[in-house]
Amino acid sequence: LASAATRRRNCSVAAAVFDNQNREYVIVGGGNAAGYAARTFVEHGMADGRLCIVSKEAVPPYERPALTKGYLFPPEKKPARLPGFHTCVGSGGQRQTAEWYKENGIEVLYEDPVEAFDGKTQTLKTSSGKILKYGSLIISTGCAAARLPEKIGGDLPGVHYIRDVADADSLVSSLGKAKKIVVIGGGYIGMEVAAAACGWNLDTTIIFPEDHIMPRLFTPSLAKKYEELYEQNGVKFVKGALIDKLDAGSDGRVSSAILKDGSVVEADTVIVGIGAKPSVSPFEAVGVNIEVGGIEVDSMFRTSIPSIFAIGDVAAFPLKMYDRIARVEHVDHARKSAQHCIETLLTSQAKAYDYLPYFYSRVFEYEGSSRKIWWQFYGDNVGETIEVGNFDPKIATFWIDSDSRLKGVFLESGTPEEFSLLPKLARSQPIVDKAKLKSATSVEDALEIARSSL
Repeated sequence: LASAATRRRNCSVAAAVFDNQNREYVIVGGGNAAGYAARTFVEHGMADGRLCIVSKEAVPPYERPALTKGYLFPPEKKPARLPGFHTCVGSGGQRQTAEWYKENGIEVLYEDPVEAFDGKTQTLKTSSGKILKYGSLIISTGCAAARLPEKIGGDLPGVHYIRDVADADSLVSSLGKAKKIVVIGGGYIGMEVAAAACGWNLDTTIIFPEDHIMPRLFTPSLAKKYEELYEQNGVKFVKGALIDKLDAGSDGRVSSAILKDGSVVEADTVIVGIGAKPSVSPFEAVGVNIEVGGIEVDSMFRTSIPSIFAIGDVAAFPLKMYDRIARVEHVDHARKSAQHCIETLLTSQAKAYDYLPYFYSRVFEYEGSSRKIWWQFYGDNVGETIEVGNFDPKIATFWIDSDSRLKGVFLESGTPEEFSLLPKLARSQPIVDKAKLKSATSVEDALEIARSSL
């Protein structure tokens, strides 16, 4: 009996060394993927007393896309706010508030990011000095916004980056006092923030180095139609331009953007949307794919080290249908990779992750907007393009390879039935009649021609 009591005391002392009570599974990162992973643990009855989430944010995981859309609407136009968009409401699931995590026995450590990792002892060290133990580790650290260098004004007051809700709160505060804003970057962040700024009736200029907006996806013809719509809403474009520096006024706040050609664009608020970088630190030793930048995993999100997984934006995974390693920065992949990884971890599932690339955007959705737009794209944007429609309101673009196979499809302002057809087309990659597609007189006709090729 004495021996048993001694053993119990020794176990208690050993347990006290670590600062997390729930140690069987630890998720590092508190973004979208973490929220969906938590839901999957709960669905399998494996969360209570076993799962710990370590986050640098002050709130539980939420649907991050809202931050550059509804969150930026002015107060009178019903902006999105927490707890309204905690995961997993973005996919029709339950809103997972802080209470939800408590009720399900999930330990969440807020505002205490992991700064060190030791794979041999299976421990983590947080910024506050906590030492955490794990059995299985899920890396879900996502990305960090790419920043302009401090020496050219990248950290001036009034210069904003958007990655979390605190960033969005800071930007909303600036928008409420702003008169002239400059958006640097013509991709997702730039286009969504500029559209939201229109709801504030602000003087808005977008500056980017490419020839047209959304260069990674849009064709020049498609981009032109969106640019015209933005211009109708008062947005100005400065294309093919690079930032030399951001200048400050007498109050120390940003006052203008100076371009490489010497041009000056006045601004009292600047939003920088020039991409993101995967947050691999402090997990570089787990194995980073140099080409795409993320932590390399297999088709079940297992890293090269047993019991360590990576999901969401930070994972460099095999994109099975296109036979290449990819890293996808999108909420759809964050959700699906989390579910697939946890299913693999908790069950005997051995099915390879077979992801279909999907992107979308929704802008100008605030009250009083002259037109709301919502596009979706599925597949791979490679090959010849065929554009159908006049953007009033619909337009579709089809990407077709040299073998007449449909590789990707884009649709603006489709019906639910039309949007539901897109993934079927992109997944099946049917051989299409290009001549018929080119002669289609409407988007509806073009989609029917594509449907008939399935």
